[in-house]
Parts: sequence; structure tokens; C-alpha cells
Amino acid sequence: MTFPLTGEPLALDLLNTVTAEGDLVAAPADLARWLAEQAGRLTPVAEPGAAEVAAVRAVREAARAALAAVRDGERPPREALRALNEALAAAPARLELAWSAEAGLTAAPQRAAAPARRLAAELAEAVAEFLTDPRVTSVRACEAEDCVLMFLPAHPRRRWCVAAVCGNRARVARYYARHKADTAQEV
Repeated sequence: MTFPLTGEPLALDLLNTVTAEGDLVAAPADLARWLAEQAGRLTPVAEPGAAEVAAVRAVREAARAALAAVRDGERPPREALRALNEALAAAPARLELAWSAEAGLTAAPQRAAAPARRLAAELAEAVAEFLTDPRVTSVRACEAEDCVLMFLPAHPRRRWCVAAVCGNRARVARYYARHKADTAQEV
């Protein structure tokens, strides 16, 4: 399985785990692959299980509801905010200082919690940061007919999540529609 769009803000990458084909993190093995794609952005989870899948899906659904409201300039649903806040509270972050010869003194966030709660808290934190970012109102849905992915456009004219996939399909469909109209006029 491949993930059609990664590299967006982590909150959008999470939301894009649901595509027109279905849930891309429905099983522990699927979640493990997605977490591998997100390497360096989340604390590694050795072997995700059903608890981690459930935690990720709960944060994702709350994030989806909150983002839909915020994009429209509305108040997010109370239940979505409650779910995100509960995920954050279940594994609060604390900074831990560490020394290494290569990096010197560093301060990295640590969360003392079971993997599912830690993962949910990290994702909820990414969602909270994104929902309060002024760019949140710039989030777009892909304009391809059969695509449900969202992205943050780097260019104001960007219309598709992945131009080489959805954009190409749209261009080919327009070409065939024009070609079909031309052949119908000739008959």
C-alpha cells in the first residue's frame, strides 16, 4: 500500500489516511506503514496494535470535524474539541534535556504514557497547532472528481493533491470530452 499524499502538515497527513478507496490505517500493519512514512515526525511505535489504530482513528475523526468548522470560520463541535483535549491530557509532554557530542545540549519532548495514548497525544498536538495556524483557512480539497484528499497549497493556483495523478486524470478527461464532442459534430 502506498499513501497518495504525504509531506503536508502532519494534521493533514493524518486526515489524508482516508481516501475514496477507504481507510488506509484500518489495521495495525497499515498503521505501521503510515508511521514509517512519518518517520522523524512522531515518536516511533514498535509494533502498533488495535489500541493504536483506535487512538489514531479517534483523533483523526475529531480533527476532521474541527478542521471542517475552522475552515468555514465556525466554532468546532464541542465533541471534537473534547476528544482532542482528552488525547492531549492523557499524555502531557515534558521537556527532557540530553547531551551528545554531536548536537550538544538538546531539549526534546517526552511523554510518559502507553504507546496508544502517546501517539494520540502527539497527533492531537499536531492537529491543535494546525487548527490555530492562520494557514488553516487556505486548506483545499483536491478538485479531482473521485478524490477526497486535502492539501495546503504552496502556490495559489494549485488545484489537485498530486498533479501527476489527479491533475493528469482531469486533463485526460477534459481531452476525451473535447474529442468526443468534436467527433459527434462530424457525424
